[in-house]
Amino acid sequence: MAWGYRAMFVLLDTYKRRHGCDTLRQMISRYAPPVENHTAAYIDTVANRSFVNPDSRISTDNREVMIPIVSAMSFVENGVPAVAADVKAGWELFIKYRP
Repeated sequence: MAWGYRAMFVLLDTYKRRHGCDTLRQMISRYAPPVENHTAAYIDTVANRSFVNPDSRISTDNREVMIPIVSAMSFVENGVPAVAADVKAGWELFIKYRP
């Protein structure tokens, strides 16, 4: 599971670095576009569960912001809360093996 969470951290970091997505709204709109998803509901759920304003600029280097975001995205994708230890382990792998 940790490697899967690492992949999500890498993906969101790539969205920021390569595509200029620096808000939760921009990242999720790219990840879950409206042509395939209910993007507004996805954004609202992640924002509410992570306590991150969807239009605030975020740093993908900020552990305290990114772990709750990825945990909330996992909840949207799987319908169950993420195991915190797995998400934290994914963060550590992201930091250790940065692209």
